[in-house]
Amino acid sequence: MKNALDIISCLQYYKIRAIFRFPGIHGKEVSDRKEGKSMKSFMKEFKEFISKGNVMDMAVGIIIGSAFTAIVTALVDKIIMPLISLICGGISFTKWNIAMGAGKNAPVLGLGDFVAAIINFLLIALVLFSIIKAMNKMREVASKEEEVEEAPTTKICPRCQSEVSIKATRCPFCTSDIQ
Repeated sequence: MKNALDIISCLQYYKIRAIFRFPGIHGKEVSDRKEGKSMKSFMKEFKEFISKGNVMDMAVGIIIGSAFTAIVTALVDKIIMPLISLICGGISFTKWNIAMGAGKNAPVLGLGDFVAAIINFLLIALVLFSIIKAMNKMREVASKEEEVEEAPTTKICPRCQSEVSIKATRCPFCTSDIQ
């Protein structure tokens, strides 16, 4: 975080005017003074954006996601693919290739690697689906807890069918007794 702010300060110091110069109206160049103010406001906005917690949360999510992908890849390559190979009669999917020509340096289609990548994708999608479904269920339970049923504040007069206060003993519209 500190390194990013140092870089921003350095950029602000040198103002990198050559990059941000552009012709104004009628081909005149925008003045340095006006340009400096816009650059300062740009850098200020960028600092605020970088300093927000959302950016840091997103970075942590990306790091955790990449670590999770490594775990799923290892699961597929070391456990699931050998089990599928065993079920299929000992076929090694990593060696399941189709040569596109003859010779030592012929191009090869790595179908086994492609099948492993598809299984990787499906497992990651399954786990993400399960996590999102659980989060939605927790939100639904929390929202139901918030929706506490309120006691009624009005009632209907049996004689004139007007809505009156729950505390009323006599209807203000037809003056009949309400129990």
